[in-house]
Amino acid sequence: MAGAETATATWETNMKVGDIMTQPAMTVRPQTTIAEAAQLMLQRHISGLPVVDAAGAVVGIVTEADLLRRAETGTERQRPRWLEFLISPGRLAREYADTHARRVGEVMTSEVVSVTPEDPLEAAVRLMEQRHVKRLPVIDGRRLVGIISRANLVRTLVENLTRPAEGAADDAAIRARVLDEIARQPWAPRASVDVRVIDGVVEFYGTITDDRERTALTVLAENAGGVKRVDDYLVWVEPTSGYLLLRGDSEPPVGGA
Repeated sequence: MAGAETATATWETNMKVGDIMTQPAMTVRPQTTIAEAAQLMLQRHISGLPVVDAAGAVVGIVTEADLLRRAETGTERQRPRWLEFLISPGRLAREYADTHARRVGEVMTSEVVSVTPEDPLEAAVRLMEQRHVKRLPVIDGRRLVGIISRANLVRTLVENLTRPAEGAADDAAIRARVLDEIARQPWAPRASVDVRVIDGVVEFYGTITDDRERTALTVLAENAGGVKRVDDYLVWVEPTSGYLLLRGDSEPPVGGA
């Protein structure tokens, strides 16, 4: 690149839960009142709290979801009387306890899904997705050592995205990085796309068979480091009809390709 310095993005890709977890974790005890736990969540801007016993072992977790249906807010579940006869007394009793409980131990979720400080971040994210939870206690042995939440992951994302890039590269190096990344991606149209780089501007030429590849190629180039702009001159060839669609075309041209 003529007289201009480029840079290569460098990200942490082998991070563990212990690298980004919040510690010490805010906790409550089973005998903590619902009002105290709710106030703590509001004051600390958190949506869940691990519940620990006198020895510090995690025995449950209480979250905002546990407090959605409450008698005080008139949100307890309402059913026709006839339907209640078809529901087991045990289930109705549990619902009553959940909506009228005064102590955390009476409403908390006892089955605690947790991770360890040595687990990779990918394992924590997978658990959050599978269990539909926003945070996970981090346990070493039986001892609570921290908590990892979606907020921790977003904070780490911001730190990586705003970290100053390192190194320098010219147009040839940028093009080589873009082509190398295209070669690594299973979705990438390796044979039908050409890449040119002029003064840090990446230009794509050629054809694609799925318009989603267009956005993905732009993102790929933007992550190459040292890229000022990405210009797209790709043509979308609709594989079934053979129509050619340029970017921004809302319908196939008359007469087809």
